[in-house]
Amino acid sequence: MPRSSEAGYCCLSRNSNMPNSRDAQQQDANVGTTQDNSQTSSLIDGRTLSKESPSHGLALSAPEKASPSDAAEDALWTTRADGRVRLRLEPLCTQLPYTVHRMFYEALDKYGDLSALGFKCKNKWERISYYQYYLIARKVAKGFLKLGLERAHSVAILGFNSPEWFFSAVGTVFAGGIVTGIYTTSSPEACQYIAHDCRANVIVVDTQKQLEKILKIWKDLPHLKAVVIYQEPPPRKMANVYTMEELIELGQEVPEEALDAIIDTQQPNQCCVLVYTSGTTGNPKGVMLSQDNITWTARYGSQAGDIQPAEVQQEVVVSYLPLSHIAAQIYDLWTGIQWGAQVCFADPDALKGSLVNTLREVEPTSHMGVPRVWEKIMERIQEVAAQSGFIRRKMLLWAMSVTLEQNLTCPSDDLKPFTSRLADYLVLARVRQALGFAKCQKNFYGAAPMTAETQRFFLGLNIRLYAGYGLSESTGPHFMSSPYNYRLYSSGRVVPGCRVKLVNQDADGIGEICLWGRTIFMGYLNMEDKTCEAIDSEGWLHTGDMGRLDADGFLYITGRLKELIITAGGENVPPVPIEEAVKTELPIISSAMLIGDQRKFLSMLLTLKCTLDPETSEPTDNLTEQAVEFCQRVGSKASTVSEIVGQRDEAVYQAIHEGIQRVNANAAARPYHIQKWAILQRDFSISGGELGPTMKLKRLTVLEKYKDIIDSFYQEHKQ
Repeated sequence: MPRSSEAGYCCLSRNSNMPNSRDAQQQDANVGTTQDNSQTSSLIDGRTLSKESPSHGLALSAPEKASPSDAAEDALWTTRADGRVRLRLEPLCTQLPYTVHRMFYEALDKYGDLSALGFKCKNKWERISYYQYYLIARKVAKGFLKLGLERAHSVAILGFNSPEWFFSAVGTVFAGGIVTGIYTTSSPEACQYIAHDCRANVIVVDTQKQLEKILKIWKDLPHLKAVVIYQEPPPRKMANVYTMEELIELGQEVPEEALDAIIDTQQPNQCCVLVYTSGTTGNPKGVMLSQDNITWTARYGSQAGDIQPAEVQQEVVVSYLPLSHIAAQIYDLWTGIQWGAQVCFADPDALKGSLVNTLREVEPTSHMGVPRVWEKIMERIQEVAAQSGFIRRKMLLWAMSVTLEQNLTCPSDDLKPFTSRLADYLVLARVRQALGFAKCQKNFYGAAPMTAETQRFFLGLNIRLYAGYGLSESTGPHFMSSPYNYRLYSSGRVVPGCRVKLVNQDADGIGEICLWGRTIFMGYLNMEDKTCEAIDSEGWLHTGDMGRLDADGFLYITGRLKELIITAGGENVPPVPIEEAVKTELPIISSAMLIGDQRKFLSMLLTLKCTLDPETSEPTDNLTEQAVEFCQRVGSKASTVSEIVGQRDEAVYQAIHEGIQRVNANAAARPYHIQKWAILQRDFSISGGELGPTMKLKRLTVLEKYKDIIDSFYQEHKQ
């Protein structure tokens, strides 16, 4: 494996005569701070690493014992940041707990020389080894201590994915603090709520734009002592605002022994990460995750997804989804350390179109995306195909049709028929290469439901999408799919060592999904009532999700308990299957939201598939190629949303009416019929408020925002 002898850090050399202990970290390991005025204050801009490489023969001794905490805590939950919980050790799950530092320290013995982090510097990929990663995290930890980080207080991180995000997160845990991610799209008010709730002593930001948010609210943050900025320099010299280099320089005043003493007192049943829910129904809740939650899930949750240790094959992943969300944080950050993966950082505009360039350059072996990311890739392929010549388009359609049929009828056949292999060789392998997936063996999705259309589309490209299911409250994956554990449309099987049960099941076996295991969170910070709602008296986490288990233990999600529509006639209607049926029937539809709670009948809001502005990712007025094709097929010349909605395009409206009638014809009973619908003038988006940071539909926001349109459905009915 390549060693990181030329990454963007200077003076991170390791002497070959280093002693066999953590005193090794006290040797020449200082990050340089000299920089050209044209450079930013980032540690990784334009710097050169010492040519010396870490010693091959360094033996590492584990500083903490891998044993259960000897604390007398008996409760399974707490709402205190400094609280401890009883770990869920039982015959089903006997693995000894250990801390984040121990996980990293043991990884050094196996992966120290391997590339850990990859990042672009002056259009060239640079690498940092696991040794260097560990050393810098310790330096950052000491810097936080010097700034006054107190135990069980937070370091909040407000920035796009980067090595500095990782250094700050790991350094926070080493220093006895709690990592708290904040979405970069958060308003100053949202930042203030989280930073105050988690008692942030330090906030780390990447840009001046994010710094300005914190400066506006600093007066309302009594625990905040300092801000650290890393990608851009502060606009001017400000009290208690430091660059990352200045932070590390301050940390040199803290003895290594002082940091070691803090690390040695840490226990697996203490909180080390806070993940704030997106707050779709009120203020965000701070999900407290213990060191055991993180280390156990990083090991066993990823094993269930067939993530390989670097001894077998070093996984290469691209980090681009928000690290303030548990899915990206557990997958990119903590699992990477556990198995020695190489994590490469995408550009901040990844979701505006640059992601595919990063994928092509890095060629990941494993990739994760929320459903909307996969849908956008699908739409882009469809657009390119529509603009291709007749023969190319027909070749792609033939290859995808042959491959989809093979994957649906014989999903586990190792020896594919000649036509399938020919289709893959001539066409599909080139498509995967163009996407950057030539070496990708595992493609995951989670965080929201995915349509059957999207899953089948990628299956036609010979790309299986493996689902995971879990929540922030289950440290991410509690169910996983993998190449050896796959069933189309399911969310996989329960991670070995975890448990599941369904409560209040109906005649079809659908009930609320309840979870138990080492993944289950400690509690909501400062919210005892919400914690008691989530965790019952026997310690089971009630997810609020509805689902069923098949005979082989595969989980199928059917919807949210809170999203269940109960009509005025008392009918229980899960909205997601009906919404998905409409989108499958009508390929022009981007979003569909069913309405009807406490109403006499069901109605629906629809949006049309439109292109996104490449600069802002905002929905434009222009229809996608697929949507234009639909219009042409039904006899319309429309190419924009406004043409269809503003002029009430007769051909398109009639086609949508007929499609909804077909969906109604397949409904179980008349109360499940959609009786009225409307097309909105703009697709749902994060900025519009209809979607959360992970592209989940915020139903309450939609109901409020489009209240007048919804009310008109039922007012007309009364007349």
